[in-house]
Parts: sequence; structure tokens; C-alpha cells
Amino acid sequence: MRFATAAVMGAAIAISNPAMAWGPIGHRITGAIAQDNLSGVARAKVEILLGEVDLAEAATWPDEMRSDPAEFWQKTSPAWHYVTVAGDDYAPSDEPGQGDGLSALKRYTAVLRDPKASADDQRTALRFVVHIIGDLHQPLHVGTGTDRGGNAVKVTWFDKPTNLHTIWDSSMIEQRALAYSEYAHWLERSTTPQQVIQWNERNPMVWIHESIAIRKKAYPTDTALSYDYAYQHREDIDSRLKMAGVRIAAYLNWVFETPDAEAKTTKRR
Repeated sequence: MRFATAAVMGAAIAISNPAMAWGPIGHRITGAIAQDNLSGVARAKVEILLGEVDLAEAATWPDEMRSDPAEFWQKTSPAWHYVTVAGDDYAPSDEPGQGDGLSALKRYTAVLRDPKASADDQRTALRFVVHIIGDLHQPLHVGTGTDRGGNAVKVTWFDKPTNLHTIWDSSMIEQRALAYSEYAHWLERSTTPQQVIQWNERNPMVWIHESIAIRKKAYPTDTALSYDYAYQHREDIDSRLKMAGVRIAAYLNWVFETPDAEAKTTKRR
């Protein structure tokens, strides 16, 4: 994992953040939707890298590895699960010294598109790309930098103490009492072909801007949260999961197909 090692050695600043964007169910939902929307070429290349592991399983790997005591997992990569946006739009000055979700996405995309990269490096890169795209669609993973993405906002969920970040990561999803495959199937049934075309947006700045808009209305006036809060934000949660799944596929379709197309065009010239 050359990229990971280099990142550890080159990180001048390292911070830990408990944010883990979408819980395992949310990430698996986005991965399952993405798997169903892959092009033939992208599907084949994913299978070459992951074997029998599908994107639903691969999507949770970067969070699962955060139990590893290695410095990379404890100090370097945690910052790659989110971005901090001081204003209404992401600016270059928002990127911290150790990088963030946006810079990590760019670097791992380069690894995926590098024909000289090893299979192990590309396998790691694929898992991170799938995960990070999901993260950037979770509104509280595009935070202001003032409350750790809602982790510092204490609330209760059906009278149990928790924080606002956890509510968005997992609580509202788990409240539906569905397996990830059931939830993904429900969301896919309600996704129209027109929406798939409309959401075919590969620019992370667009995803970030959308998340900011939802984040602004995510903070409750009453910290005792239950059915009312879940009902108010059900459409937000479902739409972000659907969009993330469709866009993971769109992004991978582009990553895996464009290089070959560009090479053929260059040769014809």
C-alpha cells in the first residue's frame, strides 16, 4: 500500500476525528446501489480487483480498518472521511495540512487510473473511492469546523443520549429496521431513469454544495429527537443515499472507461 505509507511519512499534522460517515448500513446501501449501476467495463474491473467482494462490502472497509493500531489508520486517514467548509462553498484554504476527503479522493483516483500501480494499491484505492464518495453525501461530513461535524452537538434520540452526527450516520437509517439489501432495493425501486441521468454528476464540488444545503437545516431547535425529526429528514436521508450510490457508479464508470478511450483517441491522432 505505497500511497498509504507515503501519506504517513509526509503528514505534518495529524488529527483524529470519530466521525465515520454513514454507519455500516448506510455505506452498504450506497455500495449496493452503485454495484447495480456499474457499466460492463467498470463491473469487470471491480471484479478483477475485488474478486467475490462487491461494492456493498468494500464500502465499509475504510471504517473497519480504523480499529487497526497503525499510525496510518489512527492519525493520517481519519481526516479523509470528511471536509471542512468555512463558507458556503469549498475553497482551497479549507483543505488542512493532512488532507481531507476531497484531496484523498483525487489521489486515490489517480492510483486507480495509473496503469503502473500495483493491484494491492488499486484495491485499496477502490475501497477508499467508494467510501469517500458516500461520506461526502452525508451532510454532517461537510462540516463548518466548529462542532466536529455535529459530534459536539448533544441530543437525545428516543430519550437516549447521543449526538447529532450519530443521528445522521446511523440512527435514522437503523430506525427503518431494514437490512441494507432491503433498504437499497426500496430506494432503487423509487429511483427513476430520469433521476439516474440527472444525478450523473462526477464533480465532488456539486456533492459538497448539496450536502451543505442539507446540513444547514439539520440542526434542531429541540434537542429531544424522535419520530418528528426522522419524518422531517427522511427524504433528505433517502435522497442522499440514492444519489451517493448512483454517483459512485458514475464515477467508477468514468475512472475505468475514460483512460482507454483517451488512449485510443490519442493514437488515432
